Amino acid sequence: MKTKIKLFIGLVLSSFISVKANNVNITGTSVAGSNVTFNISWDNSWNANVAPNNWDAVWVFVKYQDCATRLWNHAGLSTLAGDHSAGSPLQVDPVSDGKGVFIRRSSLGGGSTGNVSITLKMTIPAGTYNYKVFGVEMVSVPQGSFDVGDGASTSTYNSININATSQSGGISSATLGGASVAVPSTFPMGFNALYCMKYEITQEQYVEFLNSLTYTQQAARITADPIDAAGTYAFANAHRNGIRISVPGNNAALPAVFACDLSPGIENNSDDGQNVACTYLSWGDLAAYLDWAALRPMTELEYEKICRGPLPRIAGEYPWGSTNITQVYSTLGGLVNDNTASESYSPVANGMCCYGVGSAAGAYGPLRAGLFATGSSGRESAGATYYGVMEMGGNVYERTIVTSNASGVAFTGLLGDGTLLSSGEANVTNWPSVTTATGVGQRGGQWVSAATLVRTSDRSQITAVDAARTYVMGGRGVR
Repeated sequence: MKTKIKLFIGLVLSSFISVKANNVNITGTSVAGSNVTFNISWDNSWNANVAPNNWDAVWVFVKYQDCATRLWNHAGLSTLAGDHSAGSPLQVDPVSDGKGVFIRRSSLGGGSTGNVSITLKMTIPAGTYNYKVFGVEMVSVPQGSFDVGDGASTSTYNSININATSQSGGISSATLGGASVAVPSTFPMGFNALYCMKYEITQEQYVEFLNSLTYTQQAARITADPIDAAGTYAFANAHRNGIRISVPGNNAALPAVFACDLSPGIENNSDDGQNVACTYLSWGDLAAYLDWAALRPMTELEYEKICRGPLPRIAGEYPWGSTNITQVYSTLGGLVNDNTASESYSPVANGMCCYGVGSAAGAYGPLRAGLFATGSSGRESAGATYYGVMEMGGNVYERTIVTSNASGVAFTGLLGDGTLLSSGEANVTNWPSVTTATGVGQRGGQWVSAATLVRTSDRSQITAVDAARTYVMGGRGVR
């Protein structure tokens, strides 16, 4: 996400945000009374009534900073559709908890949305504030039945269908199989409709997150200390992670300012890896980001639904619906415009996936989010799931809530509320422990792993509990 922000002390924050994968731009932010107005545009949007019968959307939420305390808070938004407005061809869909809105195409169609004016009504107390408007690309996943298991992958579920009866009545351990415990009806199984982040969390998205936290919260969400010198990397100067301190914090009071600088020199330059998937995220880091963005973790049953959709299972299939896989990695050759928002790979092949490096050398790492998708690519050449979600196989692990233990199946799908504890931890009831990560596993493989881990139904890493920050850990959320 390419972001340039200018703050004006008082009531207005003007911002320019560009999520290069589909060029999402939020510009011209202004505030009048309780209304925040901005322009939004993005490329390659769609609303389709043919398979996969879904649409993409931007999850938009607002943060406001009290000019007296300098603390950032999550703005409530009206839950009434009539309180918001959008120009053609878009509409605003409010949500019941008021933590944000979905902005999407209002009718069937596709392509660029143009630059559309949006006005949202906030529900915040009177005061003098600065504002930031954030946008995260999402993909809708409709309600419906789907297959799990493929009869070929490691530790796969039994080959069964998840349907309305499964969701309403629960699933026994014997029925589900694959080293699972009984799954209650309160566990999100993927039958119900949801939205999924189109891309893994990028480095710039994580920078934006860090820059809205207090000093203490920042200290919990990086390996370095916010008081460290300018130029200190937040995690490690390796594995294509370029997040570093731009302005140090001060005396455990003033937070640091972070920036992207993957190509050392000028921070936030066009080749600083803003759109590269973020690595070194512990379970605690991911949980905090999702809570802050008012999202939630996905479950491993939802993972299979998002990948496979309603199509019949294929033995040994990958998230793009075939058994073809083509290895791509950062030093293989063929990478074009490295570290930039237009980073791409040539030549194009089916099943392209960043996997199998087999080395922890610092030169290797994940690629740009959405790297393989173009305006003319199909599902298999783009490496996309049935619903159009990118990089669910390879790049960095997908952290999912598992069905293999009691801590996992206790998850009920509660959403983040946009607010963290003062310590910097997520504060949502019955999310797995941020210190032990019991109830969390990995799906989809990553840039080091073998191809077998990339398979849609492979569950070999669901018992590999890992709460730590490592160079293959990233993630995304759902709602």
